[in-house]
Amino acid sequence: MAVSGGPIQRPLAMMMRPITRTVHLDDTLLTVAQQLRDARVGALLVVDHGDYVGIVSEADLVRKAMASGAVAEQVTARAVMSAPIMMIDISRSAHEASDIMAERGIRHLVVTEEGRVVGIISVRDLLRYFKNWGTL
Repeated sequence: MAVSGGPIQRPLAMMMRPITRTVHLDDTLLTVAQQLRDARVGALLVVDHGDYVGIVSEADLVRKAMASGAVAEQVTARAVMSAPIMMIDISRSAHEASDIMAERGIRHLVVTEEGRVVGIISVRDLLRYFKNWGTL
């Protein structure tokens, strides 16, 4: 039997990645793209004065900027970020996270614990989880 609060009962804690990098609201899309590349992630949170105000993903860069001919050195994260940030509490299930992503058409969710941002999960993280643990 799994211990209460353990990884099997708290899959979001097991699969999330901590927030180690962010971009600023006024960073150019070139800077954002470089940060995504360097961090090897598909999305980064956008901060302004210490607060998380949005999220910018590779899809945002392609669909909202490149497809419209935006100049990466002139357009900022503010112009393409998605806001408000979609969040899920760490106590929720992987299935609930998957449902939220599917309903909203998004690939990333910010994970919170007691109202604090503690990490981020992606569709890829969910796929990996379901492959290994989904039948438990």
